[in-house]
Amino acid sequence: MRYLPLTNDDRQAMLAKIGVRHVDDLFRDVPKADLNPDIDLPRHQSEMMVERQLSRLAAKNTPAGSVPFFIGAGAYKHHVPATVDHMIQRGEFLTAYTPYQPEIAQGTLQYLFEFQSMVAQLTGMDVANASMYDGSTATAEAVMMARRVTRKKKAILAGGLHAHYRAVVETTTQFTDDVIESLAPVPSDPGAELQAAMDAIDDTTSCVVVQNPTVNGSVMDLAPIAEKAHAHKALLIVVVTEVMSLGLIKSPGEMGADIVVGEGQSIGNGLNFGGPYLGLFATNQKYVRQMPGRLCGKTTDTEGKEGFVLTLSTREQHIRREKATSNICTNSGLCSLAFTVHMSLLGEKGLRQTALVNHKRATDVRNAVAAIDGIEVLNSTFFNEFTVKLPTSAAPVVDKLAADGVLAGVPMSRLYPGDGFDDLLILAATETVSEDDIQILAAKLKEALS
Repeated sequence: MRYLPLTNDDRQAMLAKIGVRHVDDLFRDVPKADLNPDIDLPRHQSEMMVERQLSRLAAKNTPAGSVPFFIGAGAYKHHVPATVDHMIQRGEFLTAYTPYQPEIAQGTLQYLFEFQSMVAQLTGMDVANASMYDGSTATAEAVMMARRVTRKKKAILAGGLHAHYRAVVETTTQFTDDVIESLAPVPSDPGAELQAAMDAIDDTTSCVVVQNPTVNGSVMDLAPIAEKAHAHKALLIVVVTEVMSLGLIKSPGEMGADIVVGEGQSIGNGLNFGGPYLGLFATNQKYVRQMPGRLCGKTTDTEGKEGFVLTLSTREQHIRREKATSNICTNSGLCSLAFTVHMSLLGEKGLRQTALVNHKRATDVRNAVAAIDGIEVLNSTFFNEFTVKLPTSAAPVVDKLAADGVLAGVPMSRLYPGDGFDDLLILAATETVSEDDIQILAAKLKEALS
């Protein structure tokens, strides 16, 4: 017996209420080519044949660890110890994924509490939540949180904000009353980007969103923009796409941030061809009840024993709907566990040492490519990523090096098509880059440009 909760009249009444005539109208924003595409797959195969077919498909990929790798721009290849994969499979953590019943979810709640503590320390903030989907959605949630806190609508997105983060903010807020002012990137002058954001702040501003390091890798002092924002009773939201950088540079909290969001993939989580990733979200104590997501806390039971619980579940989308602080239903639990295990292995000293190695590797890459005729390095400051100007379009050069077995960064035109950045290339180097990798990159780059 089929369960049909809605009649045709019910459906028509619902469609009329939201202002469309047909169910298909709800999908009009999806490109037609992506709706019900033809997929050339056999109807059924044996398990062995499926394994063979998937293996053939996987063999077409180029895993990051198999070639010299200099890609960053928001997702970074770091070494993840084998211990991380072992630990996240232990029974202590294989408790209920959604920890609404603390008596059977102590393993989950404890590591989430520790994860929050680590994120708060890294970002220099008072409190962090138990993670979000990824850095971009966390950024959009921060913008909407700032509107609730300040009761103002204008959000300024600085030019140095990653294009994908900018797009997610604009998409998420298109049906809210937030007013998004997106400023143009100026990769050759990050100081001008920051000044433009400062100049745009006024008494109608709810928040200004600044990335540090910027999308082109520049490290900035955010204290002046924090002071300007606070003078107009606006919040400073700092985005960190490379969380490893917080092992070396001053934390956003120390520079005056009110909300810090970012991507935690770099610690404990591989690239995985694009996800799943790990959204970080931290803020000051006075804003905790406007923070999206869930928050775990430590308490004592009636017998005086220590235990962990969900202290705040502020999203409440199942009760408050449009009045909820967020409609995010879950957290990136497994990814946050991997982050917590890796951070526990590193400790403060290990994190700083790894961050220093990252910077040294990037400095070595910078020196190697700067010695090539026709290449100009745009950054005066950087952590493990920087941008160079080539004497030709970057995308064909990257394609040529990829064919030669070198993954040589991200053309800036891929992030900002049509904005006149065709000759700019973003290069990243982590602790996984060797001296041989750097020599190969320099040789192949010189050959491609000659």
